[in-house]
Amino acid sequence: MSSLVTYVLEGSVATITMDDGKKNALSSAMLSELNAALDRALSDRATVLLTGREGVFSAGFDLTTLMAGGVNAFNMVRGGFELAAKVLAYPAPVVAACGGHAIAMGAFLMLSADYRFGVSGPFKVVANEVALGLTIPYAAAEICRQRLTPAHFNRTVLLSEVYTPEAAVEAGFFDRVVAPADLTDAAHKLATELTKLNAKAHAASKLRVRAQVLEAMKHAIAADDADLRKVWGIV
Repeated sequence: MSSLVTYVLEGSVATITMDDGKKNALSSAMLSELNAALDRALSDRATVLLTGREGVFSAGFDLTTLMAGGVNAFNMVRGGFELAAKVLAYPAPVVAACGGHAIAMGAFLMLSADYRFGVSGPFKVVANEVALGLTIPYAAAEICRQRLTPAHFNRTVLLSEVYTPEAAVEAGFFDRVVAPADLTDAAHKLATELTKLNAKAHAASKLRVRAQVLEAMKHAIAADDADLRKVWGIV
């Protein structure tokens, strides 16, 4: 498809891979390509396997754009959380395969999947906004709230706690941690198994159980928009 995101359809499993050759920054270009890949998977009626580079799922938003502020940063941030909401509502199963670090928006995107694999090793999972002097976005808080245990939710969003892959399972970031060499096979095996679910029942159940968080995400994205417009002087 492109230089940042690849799309491979095998049977009813669409593997969407982020690879910018570095830290998989969620730039506007990366987000655009991810959206296109997800739309393609929807058209193919595919279960999605979302993954990144060896050693990193994503380190979050492109910091150069974010620190510059203005319209480009505004569009990038909004686009990131809109993508997360799109993943949360995707009508077929979504499996995330995190081969290393998942930081800030990278962690939020991963948390929007239905099942999440991590790998053992010297990797970190963290929402580091507060550590960087940033107030946690409303939308980020809603994503974390719907997946993390109450105690770890507070430690994540208020204290920027850094988790090892194993500790991230207890917190709720991951469902399972495997050896790096086993990640691709384990994630693809599960994604293939999930294609056997009744598609209509899965889609209807997802919308039913996530109705509250999806509605909360709409309001959160709007609230974040208002905050960022003030901060960056966008009319």
